[in-house]
Amino acid sequence: MSVLVRPGVGLLSAPARAVIPCLWRGKYFSSGKEPAENNPVTPMLRHLTYKIKSTGPITVAEYMREVLTNPAKGYYVYHDMLGEKGDFITSPEISQIFGELLGIWFISEWMATGKSAAFQLVELGPGRGTLAGDILRVFSQLGSVLKNCDISIHLVEVSQKLSEIQALTLTEEKIPLERNTGSPAYMTGVTKSGIPISWYRDLQDVPKEYSFYLAHEFFDVLPVHKFQKTPQGWREVFIDIDPQVSDKLRFVLAPCATPAEAFIQRDETRDHVEVCPDAGVIIQELSQRIALTGGAALIADYGHDGTKTDTFRGFCGHKLHDVLIAPGTADLTADVDFSYLRRMVQGKVASLGPIKQQTFLKNMGIDVRLKVLLDKSDEPSLRQQLLQGYDMLMNPKKMGERFNFFALLPHQRLHGGSHQMNAHQSKPSPSPVAGFGELVWR
Repeated sequence: MSVLVRPGVGLLSAPARAVIPCLWRGKYFSSGKEPAENNPVTPMLRHLTYKIKSTGPITVAEYMREVLTNPAKGYYVYHDMLGEKGDFITSPEISQIFGELLGIWFISEWMATGKSAAFQLVELGPGRGTLAGDILRVFSQLGSVLKNCDISIHLVEVSQKLSEIQALTLTEEKIPLERNTGSPAYMTGVTKSGIPISWYRDLQDVPKEYSFYLAHEFFDVLPVHKFQKTPQGWREVFIDIDPQVSDKLRFVLAPCATPAEAFIQRDETRDHVEVCPDAGVIIQELSQRIALTGGAALIADYGHDGTKTDTFRGFCGHKLHDVLIAPGTADLTADVDFSYLRRMVQGKVASLGPIKQQTFLKNMGIDVRLKVLLDKSDEPSLRQQLLQGYDMLMNPKKMGERFNFFALLPHQRLHGGSHQMNAHQSKPSPSPVAGFGELVWR
């Protein structure tokens, strides 16, 4: 997002909210150089302009929430945005190896923590169900290891369109899905391998039992608040209607402090920051669950460790897209600040990472798995597809260094056994956490 400072005439706008009893003046941001004719008036744009005229400029977080998840017009609610025909492709869509290695990770953690009699696999934002499908295939292939374990799948998905695609990918067609409007699980069924599967709109609706949680490209689409450091202190970035063009939106700076400023660290040295309270709430919920019932969470996403500034961007047709142009037609995303996630854990559980995707997958044995698949394949086109997928996942200039892995685990997982040990007992040496250290092949 480029910053454009203009000399200070007062900006006319609808009355500001009660929490910001100041006039909106002076400096503002530019969303880019798109001419007005390239800014079609979408139903979402019309909705947002009505909203802003009624209540005043809105935060970037409110803008993202409306554009992506508005029940009537939201981008995620009715679009299938994944794959070659969509707006972006995720790692599971590129190569089966990605999901297979994550399946191995969950089995590894299940074994390292005592092989419980049952576990839930909970995925947040499961996309088309491709990743869950690859993981379930690994569970089936290692059925002899998991034969005495009662597994269930729990998908947290707000999009009706995507939940239908997930059901087609994952469930047995001969067994009809049950739709439960009054239940926390709005849809239930059975996977192709015979495992119970349920869909929820909120993580809090998922039963609080021993679980492994997966969030792949989930946190990067949660709404962020954006702040700019000014001579007067931190000022939040809002979105307003351009007074020169009635059907165009623009960024403006709040004239005084706003409540979300409380999320900024006092010793923050950057001049522009993005904070995501929703991510903090979800991390706290995951931490409490893992501390209470055990299990682990694996998070994979675009991100940084508290170093980046302005990462808010849009994608449409696999190309970068101005975030304020034609809202509702493009995906909106912001890099995950893993340092913020670590703070939000608040010591309830241990955290590992972030580490680069290239390192994590290498530690998980991606090179060995690729060799096995290449040796089994006689088809030149399939071999080329495998090699291209590997390059996309591992190349530092592609996904290899842009994606990071981050894990939440019970404290005793890293320190070995119970904390209640007498002086004559020696702590058992915990097994290393796969992916976060080099894998030793036996």
